[in-house]
Amino acid sequence: MKIGNLDLGDLPLFLAPMEDVTYKSFRYLCKKYGADVMYTEFVASEALIRDIERTKRKMTIFEFDRPLAIQLYGSSIDSMVQAARVAELAHPDFIDLNFGCPMKKIAGKGAGAGLLLDIPKMVEMAAEVVKAVRLPVTAKTRLGWDQHDKPIVEVAERLQDVGIQALAIHGRTRSQLYAGEADWSLIADVKNNPRMKIPIIGNGDITGPEKARAFLEQSGVDGLMIGRASIGRPWIFREIRHYLNTGEITPPPTVSFVVENVKDQLSQALTWKEDSRRAVKEMRRHFAKYFPALPDFRELRIQLLRAEELEEVYRILHLITSKYEDTSVDYSNVVLK
Repeated sequence: MKIGNLDLGDLPLFLAPMEDVTYKSFRYLCKKYGADVMYTEFVASEALIRDIERTKRKMTIFEFDRPLAIQLYGSSIDSMVQAARVAELAHPDFIDLNFGCPMKKIAGKGAGAGLLLDIPKMVEMAAEVVKAVRLPVTAKTRLGWDQHDKPIVEVAERLQDVGIQALAIHGRTRSQLYAGEADWSLIADVKNNPRMKIPIIGNGDITGPEKARAFLEQSGVDGLMIGRASIGRPWIFREIRHYLNTGEITPPPTVSFVVENVKDQLSQALTWKEDSRRAVKEMRRHFAKYFPALPDFRELRIQLLRAEELEEVYRILHLITSKYEDTSVDYSNVVLK
């Protein structure tokens, strides 16, 4: 699979862009376990062109990241064009346009999935950004706005026609948010459309290796994108690749293995944040996902989520290791939220 001249090999695995998730420490672990392509968190075009430091900081790229895309969102075509030019100066491998975020604070302001209500504007925005930069430009979107409006086949054709070089599709509408099942049949319709020449990346409900293969066989997509299922389970990329290559399911990880990876992620966060308290707070979303289905774990999880000091976190992790030792952690029945 290629994005422009960027050769990503056969069936690359993508870590989906996720706000407050795909920062340095998490990307580091996902790359360690086999994610082929990375994205930044969402970068707001208006904030970027106003030179907001926190937004600029999201575009910091580390050598382990590559290949990596900076993902931009916004409702103004002019702002998106200016932001793309600024983002290009950070030297990502490509630029991605967020046409899929369903959250009210973004879609409700005409950005992200909100552009599915104005497809001509979406297409014009893509065309202008493509013309403004030298890097390849890709996009991520959804099937449509709601169950009565799923124009993804047409949208894909029109984005391709204005120069978008790869398209990631989440198999839900905006109104679904993350509820219900992803519809991979429509992703397959895009991939199998004889007019489509650019790579299509499938996203939605890839919760493990078997689902990854089933969706791949159903759709024939060029790449798979994993999002929420990787939170608390960054080794899912290794599990999927191993299964696709061998047909074998990797044994579930032990608590000791999980704890070592929590420490690894925390260590990376400490190299990025100014103080340890901020690094610990950054980890809370991940703490909530790292130890599913352990018996009598509720109190320890609460302690992790309330911890503010680094020493406190390490004390709790030591308790977890002591209590569960080499107990396996079962991710098979995790419900994505």
